[in-house]
Amino acid sequence: MIDPLISLAFSLQSNKGAYALLIGSGVSRPAGIPTGWEITLEMVRKVAISSSAETGDAADQWYRETYQKEPDYSELLDQLCKSNTERQQYLKPFFEPADEEREEGLKKPTAAHNAIAELMAEGYIRVIITTNFDRLLEQALEARGIVPVVIANADQARGMLPLVHQKHCIIKIHGDYLDTRIMNTENELSHYPPEMDQLLDRVFDEFGIIFCGWSGAWDPALRSALSRAPSRRFSSYWMSRGDLNDDAAKIVSDRGIVPVKIADADTFFSGLSEKLASLR
Repeated sequence: MIDPLISLAFSLQSNKGAYALLIGSGVSRPAGIPTGWEITLEMVRKVAISSSAETGDAADQWYRETYQKEPDYSELLDQLCKSNTERQQYLKPFFEPADEEREEGLKKPTAAHNAIAELMAEGYIRVIITTNFDRLLEQALEARGIVPVVIANADQARGMLPLVHQKHCIIKIHGDYLDTRIMNTENELSHYPPEMDQLLDRVFDEFGIIFCGWSGAWDPALRSALSRAPSRRFSSYWMSRGDLNDDAAKIVSDRGIVPVKIADADTFFSGLSEKLASLR
């Protein structure tokens, strides 16, 4: 059987610009950008310290025993930071490198970000949907002299040019870390503004989708957008390092997505870029 990554490369080559990416925190994690769970553990540690509790390396276990429930990112952030502005200000340092991190080469574009930028520069990918708040994709593109159109809120979605006219478009469905309107809590992630929903409907109807670094577990509004998309014009591919969780497995099954096991995002995107260069 032909390697599905070869099939994907052929699809991208023969249908240039017909595929979009949907990426999540797994793509930015190698850069030192923490995942939602890692931020959750940091919040738990701060709660423990404020409670004069000694947790060692088992802060999550302390939380379960103390509060009789699982630590939840959305719930903790909502309780500790009551307003959008407070949440945005608390999260901001997680996305900007401190001096020590800068010296270690952290929180800058990875091999995956640079390969994605190459795919966009060559015209294979025109649209990227991301749940990430960071600006690593924008930095990778700007290093190639490309200034992307970034859609990070309903106002920008309402005023954007139609997708058919977009060459380098990044849709940040949860917002940008420098914007106080970022979406974090369960209530915020349960639904999107109508303008964002309409934009997602267009992308999922008109493009094949390459999924990478997104678990499918934390975004009910995004899952709803995928489930209501009527069209299957192009094949879609779901990259994962391990077994899919129930939410992801349902999306894969319902939409007829091709599941593909990969080592990591850096290896996958770099290898895909190399395959396309060979085909060229």
